[in-house]
Amino acid sequence: MTVIRRRQRNQDTFPKHPTRNSCTTGIYSPTPARIAFPVAPVAVGSKRMESSSKGLLAPDAHAHDDDDMSETEACIDRRNRHPIPALAPSSLPVYMTIHRVRRLVAAAVDEPYSLEQLKDHRVNKEIVRPLVDRLYTPSDISVVYCLLANRVQFLREQSSTVHQTVTIARATLCELAATLILRRLHEEHTSEDGLLLLSHVLVEGFDPFQGAPDSIQHDTAARQWRLQEREGHERKLTALELAIISESKTFISSPACQRVVNAVYEGQVIYTPLSVMDILPDHYRHHPISLYDPRKAPILNHYRLIVPRWRNAVEMCQFLILLGLYVLTMVYRNDEGTELFELMFSIYTAGWVLSELAAIAEHGWEVHSQSLWSFLDLTFIFIYGAYVVARIFDIFAGRFPLGQGLHILCVAAPVLLTRLAFTLLPNNIVFISVRAAMSDFMMLTFLATWCFVGFLLALQWLIDSDDNSNTTILTPRWSTIAKWMLWIWFGLDGTGFDEAGNFHSVFGPALMVGFAFLGNTLFLTLTIAVLTNTFSRIIADAAGEVAFRRTVLTFEGVKSDAIFAYPPPTNIIALVLLLPLKLLVSPATFHTVNVSLVRALNAPALLLISLYERRRSWSGGVLGRRRRGKNPFLNWHFTGFSPYDNVQAVFKTSVPDEVGDAIERLDPLEKAPRTPIEPVAVDADMRFRR
Repeated sequence: MTVIRRRQRNQDTFPKHPTRNSCTTGIYSPTPARIAFPVAPVAVGSKRMESSSKGLLAPDAHAHDDDDMSETEACIDRRNRHPIPALAPSSLPVYMTIHRVRRLVAAAVDEPYSLEQLKDHRVNKEIVRPLVDRLYTPSDISVVYCLLANRVQFLREQSSTVHQTVTIARATLCELAATLILRRLHEEHTSEDGLLLLSHVLVEGFDPFQGAPDSIQHDTAARQWRLQEREGHERKLTALELAIISESKTFISSPACQRVVNAVYEGQVIYTPLSVMDILPDHYRHHPISLYDPRKAPILNHYRLIVPRWRNAVEMCQFLILLGLYVLTMVYRNDEGTELFELMFSIYTAGWVLSELAAIAEHGWEVHSQSLWSFLDLTFIFIYGAYVVARIFDIFAGRFPLGQGLHILCVAAPVLLTRLAFTLLPNNIVFISVRAAMSDFMMLTFLATWCFVGFLLALQWLIDSDDNSNTTILTPRWSTIAKWMLWIWFGLDGTGFDEAGNFHSVFGPALMVGFAFLGNTLFLTLTIAVLTNTFSRIIADAAGEVAFRRTVLTFEGVKSDAIFAYPPPTNIIALVLLLPLKLLVSPATFHTVNVSLVRALNAPALLLISLYERRRSWSGGVLGRRRRGKNPFLNWHFTGFSPYDNVQAVFKTSVPDEVGDAIERLDPLEKAPRTPIEPVAVDADMRFRR
């Protein structure tokens, strides 16, 4: 890759510009004293791109093969962009910043403020704004990560501290400060370089112990178990992952965060994700965060399979195949000679379950559980596991092809059809509300069942007492008593009241009446109130909920495990063959074999993706406008028969320089009316000083 030198147009703003790499360095250093950003090396096996004496990456031409060169050429040319100052991610004092943020937030908030109170003008002027001004450093991209890390810790401390409301207020302040800092970066850098900067802020991995004293690092590393070696990326987390774990919906729904999320979802921003554990790891290369140019990428670019947009489409097709095989199996379950459908369903579902388990292992259950349909997938996995066990028992018992296995498989119908609805409408607020309501309903049902068991035991012990041992009345079984109570619970039948005197003349009716009040009247009223409150809370922040679920879907869509590149059921074959092969060959050989197999299996899909992206070429950006300008047949889109399309189109065009200069002469921004800002009465240095 060529290295280019040039002088800046504005020498006052950027005195000198060092040598830079147009792809791997993404964000550049304005002064020789700073390091070009990012300096994280591109790992190629055990060989890396080392930093030059000026702090820039100097790629070794002999360390790359043809595939690696084609992958780096897919980055957008950045030679004509303004540089953005930033420090090297590996040199940032993350450990110190985390404790610095905790100290400032603890000193700033000692009252139970809510989010609305923190946004109040007076509180914002005295607490929030000074905190943001103190922490905001354009060259330090780890501040947002440190704020969200403190939010996670404050939320965990709320359950074990007497100052619960104050701890929640501090967590809220961390989220608000992170949102304002990210917004300031977004407003100051609106170009594609700014998109790359925001991407580094959100999806760059940081080790919370980075910059800590050696004694602390050694002591912490000795107590932690590394699931796998990632060449320095084992303990790193991203700010976006912390935002998902802490459910920072205000932060995630901000325009700056959604700008990055949309770019990652579309595949405009590419990076190698960090995972907790991979079933089939292939970490021969660790690609840095960069912008993607589809016109320079190879035709069969297997890395496009981890782009969330295409990954979701692939997973949708895989689920539809699973659903189709399930329907065929159940429709022809009683016909002779149709065991082939069941065999195909069993094998394909085994591969699908392997992919789901790999998704849980990659980011952990805490992140995966935030997915909209995670509870449906987990339910189906349990049903499929029970079906496999029952089917094995049917074979050994001589009841195949009939038996209990098919009966268990019938239970999966409501789960799979509901999963299809959730998959087709992932941004529907009704399904998002149903998902949240199901969580609350399951908790209430668990508590009600707990109390239900207490009443059941009391009635069972009463009927078995010595007073009823000599009666001629047939003693009901515990299942019969449970049925009577369940009917009372739902208000279906009053048999339990008629039989209450047979348990005990006094305590039997008393227990039945008490259960009716608690189980039917109180529980149902409480359930309706809780679910109504949950639905109202979600509707009040519908945009934030939709943005949060979309972000979770995008973050999980960027896969690191090589097992996801193999569609079911070939992933089972790949696991059986490639996992032992990884122990026998070098990482470079394993990577070559893995890439060759992935491209061969997914060649049609990769070809369609490449043709579509080259045709479109980021239609909303500079590349798309340049391409559409050359081809008049591409310069149109479907308007939905809207008569107001011209109003939308005028804002999508880029303003020419002569028009912008004329507007500036008419209305200079220095003379534009602005919201008056009162001077801060509290000194920031005194406010945060112990």
